[in-house]
Amino acid sequence: MERKHLEYFLAVASHGSITSAANSLHVAQPSLSYAIGVLEREVGSPLFRRIGRGVVLTPVGEALLGPARQVLHDFMRVQTAAQRVAGLVSGRLDISAVTTLAVDPLASYVGAFRNQHPGVEFRILDAESAAATVDLVRRGQCEVGFTEHGIPTAGMRVLDLPRQEVLAVLPPSAAPPEDPLPLSTLAELDLVTTPHGTTTRSALDRALALTGTSPRIAVETTHRAAIIPLVIAGAGATLLPRRLAMEAAELGAVVVRLDPPLARRGVLVWPPGPLSPAAQAFVDLVSAWPPADDTDDSAHPA
Repeated sequence: MERKHLEYFLAVASHGSITSAANSLHVAQPSLSYAIGVLEREVGSPLFRRIGRGVVLTPVGEALLGPARQVLHDFMRVQTAAQRVAGLVSGRLDISAVTTLAVDPLASYVGAFRNQHPGVEFRILDAESAAATVDLVRRGQCEVGFTEHGIPTAGMRVLDLPRQEVLAVLPPSAAPPEDPLPLSTLAELDLVTTPHGTTTRSALDRALALTGTSPRIAVETTHRAAIIPLVIAGAGATLLPRRLAMEAAELGAVVVRLDPPLARRGVLVWPPGPLSPAAQAFVDLVSAWPPADDTDDSAHPA
């Protein structure tokens, strides 16, 4: 019984779908199905039962969940002991993060860490939602996670990240807007955003809720990377954290502050108990990072 087979088993159990699990693990679906089949032959019983396009655990699968998690935890303890001896010469750190926080500030943290410990590899996963980011850490699939402030984190350790100003980003063809732009004016614009339940959409909905209006969605897309190109092409306006907004400005977008000002804040989460040396060193680096809030205290949380 191989470690990766147990990792695959836990991923399928978590996602309820072989296809979704394969995507999250970045492996081919046939390879994942084959690994699950090997594990089922070793156990001597089916672990999943198909329902529609998904799967559910059989009683044997339910019984295997706890032991599988314990085995992976023990593997991590072995790696931890080895890494302590190696002094972070090598190793891997798995991180879950919502997309916007993966851009800023996670990218800066990872770059600084790699400069100090170039032998440590990173795997950064894009969870389906802010809550799913915490769930990946809670289930042991990632050691640390970057998620939105206010997401339930019971039983986890939490560190607040620097606040980020949220700016309005308009197409290059837009008429010169007021600066700062009243939220009431933003509510009258056609907007480009992601679907309900995503962090970008939630920030937009909460911002416009202050005006008592709903957003006028011109384009809704699951492709977060397409938002800035869509705005540049004239499809509509959007809200973005400052760093992403400034990247859009370099491409020609019109970027303005909001009135009242809006801000967002992420958090770093990790489980209680000892971490691997790489994870502990990473948490220490983030904890010691110089504060770089780009908002004042009057900014309303978005």
